[in-house]
Amino acid sequence: MKINFKNIIVFTLLLIAQFSFAQKKDENIGTEVVNVVKPYTPTISDAFKVSETPVLDDAENTKKEPVKYNIFSFPVASTFTPSKGKAEGVEKEKQAHLFNNYATFGGGNYGTFNAELFVNQELGANDYVGGMFRHLSSQGGINDVELKDSFYDTSIDLTYGVRQNDLSWNVDLGFQNQIYNWYGLPMDFGGSLTPIDRENLIDGINPQQSYNNIYLGGKISLNEGVLKEASVKFNHFSDAFGSSENRFFVKPSLEFNISDKAVKTNVIVDYLGGSFEKNYSNTNPIKYGFANFGIVPSFVMNEDDWTVNIGLGLFYSSDLENDNNKFLVYPQINASYKVVGDLMIFYAGAEGNLEQNTYSDFVNANPYLSPTLNIAPTDKQYDVFAGLKGKLTNTVSYNIRGSYVNERDKALFKSNDYNEDITNEDYAFGNSLQVVYDDTKTVSFYGELKADISEDVTFGIDGTFSSYTNEFQAEAWNLPAIKLNAKVDFNITEKWYAGAKVFFVGERKDQKLNTDIVYVTAPSPITLDSYFDVNAHLGFKYSERLTAFLRANNITNKSYQKWLDYPVQGFQVVLGANYKFDF
Repeated sequence: MKINFKNIIVFTLLLIAQFSFAQKKDENIGTEVVNVVKPYTPTISDAFKVSETPVLDDAENTKKEPVKYNIFSFPVASTFTPSKGKAEGVEKEKQAHLFNNYATFGGGNYGTFNAELFVNQELGANDYVGGMFRHLSSQGGINDVELKDSFYDTSIDLTYGVRQNDLSWNVDLGFQNQIYNWYGLPMDFGGSLTPIDRENLIDGINPQQSYNNIYLGGKISLNEGVLKEASVKFNHFSDAFGSSENRFFVKPSLEFNISDKAVKTNVIVDYLGGSFEKNYSNTNPIKYGFANFGIVPSFVMNEDDWTVNIGLGLFYSSDLENDNNKFLVYPQINASYKVVGDLMIFYAGAEGNLEQNTYSDFVNANPYLSPTLNIAPTDKQYDVFAGLKGKLTNTVSYNIRGSYVNERDKALFKSNDYNEDITNEDYAFGNSLQVVYDDTKTVSFYGELKADISEDVTFGIDGTFSSYTNEFQAEAWNLPAIKLNAKVDFNITEKWYAGAKVFFVGERKDQKLNTDIVYVTAPSPITLDSYFDVNAHLGFKYSERLTAFLRANNITNKSYQKWLDYPVQGFQVVLGANYKFDF
């Protein structure tokens, strides 16, 4: 609707003028004749509905005038003087100083002595040199052990390295000497001899064995180019009985793009050669040699919450002594899926590998082996696994996994058979172990739980439950069905801290026979009892440099057997100190 204010004003003025003339005095009004042509008949026009949202087309109504605000300010005299502002103080935690070097010394019962020295020095802006010395020894004294049971383990490692923006590399040199004793005589040893003959026989046994290891290696990492990193190592291992082993290992890692996919490729060259002066029967020397070549390409695929790593392992293994060559193919596939973000991740895969066994590796796992071993690689055909991992809370994480592993020529430790001939080697009286191989299938379940209960308390527990199926051997020798580990560490105060570790190993089976005895039927395998081992430590930080510690091992004082007829030391205590320093 359009309203014309101009017409309204004109109409109003005319009405006022008319009203003014009508009020003028005139005594003689006169007469007037009014003729009615048609009587007035009022009518009502048609009703119409008003629009709920009327349309206003008046330009004056749609236009909005801008509103301007001005502040009229003028100075006001004031005697108020504000005080000078002061920032609120925030206590900043003092950052702990990181020392480059440390020294540790400790001693305890059983004549135990432990020493460590680590030094690291920057030579310039990019290069550095470091060294590590370790020593752990015990004079023995295990109850009811008739042979010497002391041991020594001493090593020194040196390194020189360079760190730059585009590459870094280092060279390592190391030496290790280990001295152990074959003290694990059978419980019924010498039962058929007279007491004097038995005593003379035991006195004539020198159970000491010494191992020496020297290595030279290096590693290089590059940020640009196809070659990303490469490692190389040469290792020479020997013992006091004339055994010798050399291993040369090279592993470059390459990375390049194919159809916008980054393909990572590991190349493996592994040579092993060694010999033992004689076999267990003292008849012939033992020689072994293997050359393994492998290439393992892989690439990663990401799709939403899926991550898949697809690869393939191709290996060629040559038995240099027996002229037996093999071409082997292994899966290298694993995938993960975020079911509930980082709270629950499902993962699965199938992996395999050619694992080269060595005399050096066997000794590190079990130092009581006879120097008469058969060395061969293990063909780990596949390990099929699936599991869940993630977080229960921000401070509690978990991991559960099930797997099925198929291995050919899996290495197992088994005790040597023996007799009581005085001309035997010192390791041939039932006091050493051998390595046997078998085709083994393993079903296992693994579970792990870690928790940072607070800033001062951390806790962790894990366990493995396994079942073994063998092709040739009567048992999966010395492999436990159950292994459990738990640990807790906590800070008592700013100065005091403590912790504990507990591990449980289930029953294992082993067997060794006295060949001087004629058996109607061979005895059944011997079952080694399961055992708990409880360890704890307590520390006091005297200063940022000096810390004192107390360690207690095998607190329950159980003389359990880790290997058949090899009881361990009972309750052990070590008191020592650690000192940090800079040059």
